[in-house]
Amino acid sequence: MMRKLIFQVFAVIAMLSFSNLSTAQVVAPDASPSAKFTQMVGLTEISVSYYRPGVKGRTIFAEDGLVPYGKIWRTGANAATKISFSDDVNIGGKALSAGSYAILTKPMANAWEVMLFPYEASSFGSYVEKEPAATLSAEVSNMGAVTMENFMIMIDGLTNNSAMLHFIWDNTAASLPITVNTDDKVMASIDNTMSGPAVNDYYRAASYYLAEGKDLKMAHQWITKANADAPRYWMLRTQALIEAELGMTTEAIATAKKSLDMAKEAGNMDYVRMNEKSLAEWEK
Repeated sequence: MMRKLIFQVFAVIAMLSFSNLSTAQVVAPDASPSAKFTQMVGLTEISVSYYRPGVKGRTIFAEDGLVPYGKIWRTGANAATKISFSDDVNIGGKALSAGSYAILTKPMANAWEVMLFPYEASSFGSYVEKEPAATLSAEVSNMGAVTMENFMIMIDGLTNNSAMLHFIWDNTAASLPITVNTDDKVMASIDNTMSGPAVNDYYRAASYYLAEGKDLKMAHQWITKANADAPRYWMLRTQALIEAELGMTTEAIATAKKSLDMAKEAGNMDYVRMNEKSLAEWEK
């Protein structure tokens, strides 16, 4: 009986060992590493997930290149590139609803055809026969001696309401403008909050009006209220800038000096330098 039990135990161990061997997999890096990033444009979140193939000494964009002119490309490697927008946007001059999209492209020498499909699956081939939600034309520029070894997607040129989406590989960059409707959101938030604002609400509203060139008299009222009881040097700095824009130079100088003194006391040399530079201009 004991021998039979021992035999059964060894048989189970051998079976488990064989099972583990048969399911074991080699773990190694992808030849084209994956990449993900999220970028805020104003109040809109844009996320991109893609793979980054390398040049590896090859010709990339050409009639006979790795990515032939006029042929559909998955815009990366391994899987369909995915881009997501938290809000409605305008990209390449066309309106696009909030959501996730697969990006397929047809690179050409002077422009790329960029196709955005409602995202359904990671297989780029599943989109080829479908109708895109938007087809865009991306402007192409040659970077000359500057090259990008691994394909890269980036969002740059950020403002409160816009950005540029770039596809960069080797010495080629294709770019699309993106605009977002930040202003309506901020204005609605300001209108809603100003019925019972706190100090920071006054400051943020005034700062936005200053940045966007809106009603500076209203901005001055708000920033003055923000600094009424316990002024901070960064808020005083904003008040001085608004006063200068309004042509209130004497007031701007006085406010900047208060900001300068408080920044020195706090040890914030960035604000010290900014105030000193402004005072040098305003006191001429």
